[in-house]
Amino acid sequence: MTAPVIARIRPWLQRAAAAATIVLPLMLMYGRAIADMLIGVIAVCFLLDCALRRDWSWLRERWVIVAGIWWGWLVFCSLPFIGSGGMQSLGQALADGRFLILVAALEHFALRRLAVRQWLGHMLTVCVVWIGGNALVQFATGHNVMGWPRWPGGELTGPFEKPRAGAPLSRLVFPVVLPVVSRWLARRSFSGIAVAVALTIATLAVLVLIGQRMPLLLTAFGMVIAALMQRRLRGVVLAALVAGGVLLAASAVVSPPSFYRLVTKFSDQMEHWGASPYGLLFGRAIVITEERPVIGHGAFGFRLACNDPATFKGFSWQGEFAKDGGGTEGCNFHPHNHYMEALTDSGVPGLVLFSAMIVTWLMALGRGMGRDPNPLRVALFVAAFIQEWPLASASSFTAMDSGGWFFLLLGWGLAEARFQKTGP
Repeated sequence: MTAPVIARIRPWLQRAAAAATIVLPLMLMYGRAIADMLIGVIAVCFLLDCALRRDWSWLRERWVIVAGIWWGWLVFCSLPFIGSGGMQSLGQALADGRFLILVAALEHFALRRLAVRQWLGHMLTVCVVWIGGNALVQFATGHNVMGWPRWPGGELTGPFEKPRAGAPLSRLVFPVVLPVVSRWLARRSFSGIAVAVALTIATLAVLVLIGQRMPLLLTAFGMVIAALMQRRLRGVVLAALVAGGVLLAASAVVSPPSFYRLVTKFSDQMEHWGASPYGLLFGRAIVITEERPVIGHGAFGFRLACNDPATFKGFSWQGEFAKDGGGTEGCNFHPHNHYMEALTDSGVPGLVLFSAMIVTWLMALGRGMGRDPNPLRVALFVAAFIQEWPLASASSFTAMDSGGWFFLLLGWGLAEARFQKTGP
């Protein structure tokens, strides 16, 4: 292919990847199958551009090398004659690689231009307003804009039919809200401080009303991390956390279902953690790992091994379930923790490689921040940090409803780290 033809093709590839990236947030909310197709478009455009330029230097990135080794080990552990899941497990392991290519494509290709990154920020702002606004409408009227009621367990579902508003909102609010808060604080006026405090409190208040425990805890934790990284945020975050505590106490009257889930039920689960669903999942993951500590069971390993009666074993701290670990009651599609998922899927080596991959991502996100870091970069770092905080309950690592958001924000954060100072 001649140089003039390549020169004409490449801009179209980049435009297609940029357009798919900007539309991706909407599809992550309501069209996961289309979101998967868009991820494919971004990845294919990126790989074609690399082939046209004959430039594969991105493969030498530290995080790409570590992530590639982790993925390769997962695929090996999922081979039909190695793992427990046959071709289904192998297919899932191979498919997981598309997210790694997506992150590289966002960092090096789709988000090279500042204008595209800004448009992505605008689109995510729309998503935050839509999720939070629907939650407030549902709190006030009992139904969201689409007419779906509050979930029977008490959670606000926001713009969704099921209670899945908290997880994406808890990550998205950082790159959407934190830069705005920082801009108001930079005015160094009473009105600026007042608006910054009000925005931060409002963010935490919506998470309290939604009533999902882990998203609320991770949002509060993320605010603390952001305050440690940016001195100017410390007073604002402290005020928001105090106000959040007051609202949490007041929810016993204002929103009893939220208070029950966030305080009463949470306290009971922590007091009897071993016999809680999370304690049963943790215990089952340990038992499953003991069977195959080096190679695990392959992708889908937990769901495949969990129903095997051979894994119906418990621990002394599981009370009435000490003998059988809860039996089938201790099962789920995944262990609700990314590190335990890596352990059951690919053994101890897989856990080590997975942890190393997370560390290299965080190092790449944090490079060159300095003493007075850019608020957007802090926000994207925090979003990734709380997503992969090990002491948390989570969906499957590559589940589109949560993983899709994570990989999108991760790619954006890496692009900001790469191009913010130098430009494309």
